Amino acid sequence: MKYLLALLLGTFITTSSIAADGTVDVLSKYSVEETADRFEKVLNKKGMTIFKRIKHSEGAKKVGVDLRDTQVIIFGNPKVGSPLMQCAQSIAIDLPQKALIWKNAKGQVYITYNDPSYLRKRHNVSGCDPVFAKITKALAGLTGAAVK
Repeated sequence: MKYLLALLLGTFITTSSIAADGTVDVLSKYSVEETADRFEKVLNKKGMTIFKRIKHSEGAKKVGVDLRDTQVIIFGNPKVGSPLMQCAQSIAIDLPQKALIWKNAKGQVYITYNDPSYLRKRHNVSGCDPVFAKITKALAGLTGAAVK
């Protein structure tokens, strides 16, 4: 359902983001490689640490598996993650953040990341509204800048 909605929204606006099933999908007009490159540039500009960029489709090719272009960028910043872990230490299992940059069967490219409200529910966090608001705004800003 979220992909149908993203497709419909994508026909009316250049950039759309859809939150469902614990993730947020942000439509990109660029290729997977270019979207990932742009996202890394935004992360670097904002002082984020990039831990790893994984090109799953290249790994799949090495073992004879055909996979649409799929990459994951693992990134974070202790200024953002540490306060989140103070809210619920178990949330550390979901940190550092990950962004999935991928192409769907229709050739559309998305950046997908974990919805902070999903993490809040998953780790049964009450309170910490300012921390979650900051992270929600930061992730939307980072991904939005990469696809504009």
